[in-house]
Amino acid sequence: MKSFVIIGLGRFGNAVARELYKRGNEVLAIDMDEDAVQRIADFVTHAVVGDAKDENVLRSIGVRNFDCAIVAIASDIQDSVLVTLMLKEMGVKFVIGKAQSQLHSKVLQRIGADKVVFPEDDMGNRLAQTLSSSNVIDFIELSQDFSIVEINPPQSWLDKTLKELSVRAQFGINVLAVRGEGHKIVTISPTADQVIHPGDVLIVIGANDDIERLGNLR
Repeated sequence: MKSFVIIGLGRFGNAVARELYKRGNEVLAIDMDEDAVQRIADFVTHAVVGDAKDENVLRSIGVRNFDCAIVAIASDIQDSVLVTLMLKEMGVKFVIGKAQSQLHSKVLQRIGADKVVFPEDDMGNRLAQTLSSSNVIDFIELSQDFSIVEINPPQSWLDKTLKELSVRAQFGINVLAVRGEGHKIVTISPTADQVIHPGDVLIVIGANDDIERLGNLR
């Protein structure tokens, strides 16, 4: 289980918070809008009414103890930048910022945001799925049920061939390609004799439920 603090409960923040909690993570949601906080209270671990621009508020909820903070403030770029900067100065391990323009994105990156996203209608769910699975790097949703995913192979897969792992038989997914360490060598449609090495990245296709199960293997 990972821990997340979601700052800002608009459509994006709300979707991320609910999906992360549904997937078994600890989620604290904070917003100045009391109604927004009440609406999400039953769908997260904790919901707090507060001004995230106030450093004392951030310290009181213990932001530095969370694995990740997601700044989902959309209405005010200045507030988004200020909160992101404070989170990084407080030592939050990983900060994700929601940007509404390329300039906003550049500013967030300059002040230390670890990841910047431009949400689309389904971005909240997509980000939550990526964050919840310990091995998943990124994925492309083909439909409601199927995706193509970049994934770090589980430790138990290292130095074994695809044949030994029986990936398709055990997990119902297909390995489309293998990127070697440093991403210099890409093997398309690898054979059954392909050995999985430390540092490799696998590109796989399959049902979302199967991918999620695979993404959480150790």
